[in-house]
Amino acid sequence: MPRTHILPVSVYYEDTDFSGVVYYAKYLRYFEAARDEFFGMEELVRTYKETGIGFAVYKVEVTYREGARFGDRLEVRTTVNPESDYRILCDQQVWRVGGTQPLVKGLVHMVCLDANQKLVALPPWVLQHVQLRNA
Repeated sequence: MPRTHILPVSVYYEDTDFSGVVYYAKYLRYFEAARDEFFGMEELVRTYKETGIGFAVYKVEVTYREGARFGDRLEVRTTVNPESDYRILCDQQVWRVGGTQPLVKGLVHMVCLDANQKLVALPPWVLQHVQLRNA
């Protein structure tokens, strides 16, 4: 069974719209930060510098159930599963700390591109990292 990585997030005023509710696009930023933390910034940067390979979002499906508000403490919960040698699926959910259901649910399809923006297989360390996290 996949393990869930949890990234704590505080909602700042800059994250909200005029009504004090988190602006819908900010959740994509929260998802991005959680994925960076899941894989580790050092490894992502090292891979990019050494090989020119980086992640790219192929597809995103988002369901907004309830808006987080200025001052809320949130958790971005991320599980990652390989879909093929070329794609991983990141199931990401935003929960209010102590909440009983997710506020926002996302399914993010990720692929890897080389320095020429060509699709390449996922680096072996990515698959190993996912397997270790899910063990």
